Amino acid sequence: MKILVAVDGSKNSLSAAKYAAKLAASLKDKSHLTLISVHDDTALKHLKKYVPKDTVSDYLRGLSEKDIASAQKLLDKLDVAHDMVIHFGHPAEQIKAVSETGKFDLIVMGSKGRSSIKDLVVGSVAHKLLAIAKVPVLMVK
Repeated sequence: MKILVAVDGSKNSLSAAKYAAKLAASLKDKSHLTLISVHDDTALKHLKKYVPKDTVSDYLRGLSEKDIASAQKLLDKLDVAHDMVIHFGHPAEQIKAVSETGKFDLIVMGSKGRSSIKDLVVGSVAHKLLAIAKVPVLMVK
């Protein structure tokens, strides 16, 4: 089973990674976990006109690597095979796209991430992903 685990550095995303690791270990077939971190670069795109080309991407990549670090450390400690991907764009749309192109069987994510009050107005990543994903989405508290 191929499991895509969305992480954002929050406590709930770490719980999701831990749950996905336990789920993978309990399955009889070989399972593989992929950690994904997505930072929305929409608001920063206008900066690309004024700063060196890769500055914004490098900054967001650094944030993603920091977000993934605790989940990677946990999976390494549990001796669970995994890899990671970093994308930029709308998180729900990018997670959906990776789940389809990578032919994942399941998406696992925390029920509440690092987002703010904005979620009350715009809608959370989890809520949007539940609506658009073509594979099952498992929400972990």
